[in-house]
Amino acid sequence: MADIAAQAGVSISTVSKVLHGRSDVSAKTRGKVQRLLGQHGYTLPGRHEQPGGLVEFVINELDNPWAVELIRGAEDALQAEGFGMVVSAVHRRSNLARRWLDNLTSRGSLGAILAISELSAEQERELGQLGIPFVEVQPSADQGPDVPSVGSTSWNGGFTATRHLIELGHRRIAMITGPAHRLTSRARLDGYRAALDQAGLEVDPTLIRHGDYSHEPSYQHALELLDRPDRPTAVFAGNDLQALGTYRAARRLGLRVPEDLSVVGFDDLPFAQWVAPTLTTVRQPLANMAAVAARMLVQLINGQEPETLRVELATSLVVRASTAPVSPHFPDRGQA
Repeated sequence: MADIAAQAGVSISTVSKVLHGRSDVSAKTRGKVQRLLGQHGYTLPGRHEQPGGLVEFVINELDNPWAVELIRGAEDALQAEGFGMVVSAVHRRSNLARRWLDNLTSRGSLGAILAISELSAEQERELGQLGIPFVEVQPSADQGPDVPSVGSTSWNGGFTATRHLIELGHRRIAMITGPAHRLTSRARLDGYRAALDQAGLEVDPTLIRHGDYSHEPSYQHALELLDRPDRPTAVFAGNDLQALGTYRAARRLGLRVPEDLSVVGFDDLPFAQWVAPTLTTVRQPLANMAAVAARMLVQLINGQEPETLRVELATSLVVRASTAPVSPHFPDRGQA
């Protein structure tokens, strides 16, 4: 692409626009670039497989029900718009972290939905130089007002989950959340702290643990929290997988959920209704978030300006069987 741009006397971004069928290129320039592309034998795999073209969906990992919900929502929305979708997983495969950008241009993809934990400044810059629009789903950091993104009200979810436990009489409420630098982790933790503060309860920093939103580290954190003499009577987990890790730790220590320990998760993944006891959790509209991101991306591909570049969808508490009033065995422990 750099060679073709140099020969045509245009920018790499202009070559990318021609490749992607963008309309904001003059006919004269388009013809020159297309002739050079033909001379180089350049083809666009997949461009004719769907009327609208291809869109990339880039995610950290596929072995997670969270990913399945996002992919399902994005694919349904893109199919309705006449677009095909290619999924790339980059987690724990550092060579792919660089390769997905190369694949995006070689496939002639028109845009990208990014559900990855980190988008580097270099990757963001390259996407801009190539003229490829993208939308982030649940961004891990504040990328600024000009970066299109779709997320959820994580702060409100954390506040609502903690307030539910307080209303059940719990006073020693632990939180197991995600990495400290992640935007969602900070928002859910801030909601937890705000609910405690509103109830006149002090935040005990020894009851807060940071994991990586997966099962095993959460299990270890829960073991430490529940094996202490002044153990918490409730745990708010930053996602449903962390809640399952807490279930496992409680079973190992002979604690019953919810009789001895109340647990709240976050996401409301399908298995939350299948585990025993069924999991009280904060519903995050994952499929709808991805669908909104897909529709926003289609607008950008078509040269349209979305009404807003920052969308937050509402979360809601789903009360099931994993939460109950505080056990009478702990009437005075940690009371306000």
